[in-house]
Amino acid sequence: MSAVVLVGAQWGDEGKGRVTDFLAQKADMVVRHQGGANAGHTVVVGTQTYKLHLIPSGILYPGCVSVIAGGVVVDPWGLVEEMDYLEAAGLTLDRLRVSTQAHLVMPYHKLLDALQEERLGSERLGTTLRGIGPAYMDKAARTGIRMGELLQPDRLQQRVASQIADKRRLLGDRVDALDAQVIAGELSAIAERVRPYLANTPRLINDALDRDQNVLFESAQGTMLDNDHGTYPFVTSSHPIAGGACIGAGVGPTRINQVYGILKAYTSRVGDGPFPTELSGELADTIRERGHEYGTTTGRPRRVGWLDGVALRHAARVNGMTGVVVTSLDVLDEMPTLRIATGYKLPDGTVTTDFPDRVEDLEGVQPQLVTCPGWMAPTTEARQLQDLPSAARYYVDRIGEIVGVPVMMVSVGAERSRTITPGPLY
Repeated sequence: MSAVVLVGAQWGDEGKGRVTDFLAQKADMVVRHQGGANAGHTVVVGTQTYKLHLIPSGILYPGCVSVIAGGVVVDPWGLVEEMDYLEAAGLTLDRLRVSTQAHLVMPYHKLLDALQEERLGSERLGTTLRGIGPAYMDKAARTGIRMGELLQPDRLQQRVASQIADKRRLLGDRVDALDAQVIAGELSAIAERVRPYLANTPRLINDALDRDQNVLFESAQGTMLDNDHGTYPFVTSSHPIAGGACIGAGVGPTRINQVYGILKAYTSRVGDGPFPTELSGELADTIRERGHEYGTTTGRPRRVGWLDGVALRHAARVNGMTGVVVTSLDVLDEMPTLRIATGYKLPDGTVTTDFPDRVEDLEGVQPQLVTCPGWMAPTTEARQLQDLPSAARYYVDRIGEIVGVPVMMVSVGAERSRTITPGPLY
């Protein structure tokens, strides 16, 4: 048996979808354990590109069970839309399972999300406005509605009406656009669509581990967006770190064998918040265009910057990483020189290699950068480390040294085949 957790080592958008897809070839089960439709995974298979938001990437393999666990907040309308999208693409959903414990993202959650961003003004968090934060707020307040309640139509209508009435004090007349009876009716139709896929997923996952099957846990977003260990408050509302997999999926930490951190060969982030190695101008535009740095879910252009070794060491520490996967190395093929942050100069002039624990300190740092030579040659046809240009190989080795864990895999393109695996991953 091998239980592997894949986590984003940066601010999300590291290419977790393509890595999950690659590893799912040998997985019996892929589990999405947190987040919601605010995350997006893009997977390229031959000439077909799949954009996934809730359903795990394992759905692309007919022999793999794909689980949406209880730690995920599910937009039921979005889930059905994604199911229809995949079926229209010729994929079967017979191995999809959705936790009865997963909480619903409701229309009033999206209204609350937008209202909060409006009120924050210049201090807004830059959310995707998908209602994720308010849904987790209701979950923590013990007032949320769960997937299992879709199977109880009378109770569901009462719960929806009660929640809309409660949200009126926050939303005012905005809530008038919501009709509890209409919403409950739509959810009843959705219930019939998803009924065959609802399951007790903690039992399902632990049974798979008991049978010595390979289980892959798929995180959304990245470590630096973790609600506790990221750049709070510019974070998401769940835990995309390795520990979050145990909580969201319902498995004990002793069952996890490997934790792989996924990182881009550079850095990107969506939304507001500190970004010490951020680039601007022509250089940023070049990386953004070569890397297609636009959000899968929102289409927003991502901010880009040099690789941040300080943040990566922090990510390795809080996740207990056993290895890292470097993606998008090919994006840097035409860069004459590259830089990596190995420390931060604080406002008082001191230099630290530790990631600050307060966002106020992070906003004032100056990255201490080391320069690496570019390779100015294509890497997309490399299938072994020795196939890479020497400067590219040096860059990959330098990443492993800085992060402090071995590089287990290198991606040199979006397609499955453009992957280098120096050693076994399971």
